[in-house]
Amino acid sequence: MAPQIRAISAELQATAKERLNEDPDRIEADLEALKTWIRQQPHLNPRIDDQFLVGFLRGCKYSLEKTKSKLDKFYTLRTKYPELFSVTDVDDPKLRDIHRMGPIIYLPNTFNGARIGIFRMGVTPTDKYNILDVMRVGQVMQEIGLMDDDTAIINGVVFIMDMKSATAAHMFQMTPGLAKKMTVFSEEAFPMRPKAQHFVNTIPGFETVFNMIKPMMSKKQQERLFVHAKVESLIEHVPLKYLPKEYGGENGSIEEIVADMEKKFDQYRDYFKANAQYGTDEKLRPGNPIDFDSLYGTEGSFRKLNVD
Repeated sequence: MAPQIRAISAELQATAKERLNEDPDRIEADLEALKTWIRQQPHLNPRIDDQFLVGFLRGCKYSLEKTKSKLDKFYTLRTKYPELFSVTDVDDPKLRDIHRMGPIIYLPNTFNGARIGIFRMGVTPTDKYNILDVMRVGQVMQEIGLMDDDTAIINGVVFIMDMKSATAAHMFQMTPGLAKKMTVFSEEAFPMRPKAQHFVNTIPGFETVFNMIKPMMSKKQQERLFVHAKVESLIEHVPLKYLPKEYGGENGSIEEIVADMEKKFDQYRDYFKANAQYGTDEKLRPGNPIDFDSLYGTEGSFRKLNVD
């Protein structure tokens, strides 16, 4: 039976072949190998639709071992920290209110093939919303992207964190524990690859948080970090026309982008409801249980999960 996945453009297919080791004739066998492994894991109950799983294969360049590891961590972390990683109700009023303010947007036109995401930290008032609430909105978008955005999965994402009108209060909501969870999820559990991360309009207090988070990241991701005091420096890396109209660019208007994503939230309502049934049961995990306290030790050490 042919894999139930969306057809992609010839251009994306060529990239997937060249950079991700994708062989269209082998996708069916690769998916079957992954599903066979899943059936043998007593503790793991993941989604097994082809489109979802192929996102993991692509994000892991078709290494079956890496894919197993990512998929296991994806559900392990969601089960352990559902308040951050497992959204099941996209109609939650707080979630929708935050989303409508547009703190996180993914732009329609790509740059060098990659999707561009912008996190506008300063648009959500800190007396009303915590960064955790905002991250949940980002989590919904990332998962919709995993199912929906072949470009982002295959070509990666360029993230821009814009701190215009952000305050020290925004910065200090990013605790070491939260930063650690986010970094580990992003690098170890989620199959989308950040191509670069730009910080722009940086504010006092940024250095402290940046210096806390940077050592948590892999060397490869550390090399993809760029800090810009002003937009003028950012546009040397990402030309102005690739930014939204509100920035003086040509890449959509924030209002329209938010409205389009709002429709996606509606389309994915049942998908997120179904998330409640997936996860891991640590009591059934073969071998040693995971020691979460040492995994996320606040002393900053992260011990790798052994998954197979």
